Amino acid sequence: MQEMFSPDGGERCVLLGRCLVEQRLTVRAVAAQFGISKSTVHKDVTQTLRRVNPTLYREVQRVLEVTKQERHLRGGEATKQKYLQKYLQREPHRRLRIPPPEQNG
Repeated sequence: MQEMFSPDGGERCVLLGRCLVEQRLTVRAVAAQFGISKSTVHKDVTQTLRRVNPTLYREVQRVLEVTKQERHLRGGEATKQKYLQKYLQREPHRRLRIPPPEQNG
């Protein structure tokens, strides 16, 4: 693996920040992509990056705010899928009646 670490973490935080912004990823996804902990990614893009590259830091903060606002939606969808799969395994012969989505108008 190519070395992406410097003693002060400056190079790594810029790399992680760019990845997060360009790909619109969550901290968890960036951590998985680079094989490091979520804590390390979060610390790099919120503390170290602020000192090393303030412009990129502001962009990262905007992306983090969006992913934070969407977090409850992702969690709700995951829970829905989990219980849907359990239901379908338990009663595969039954038809599932799902009401149409509400239309705001």
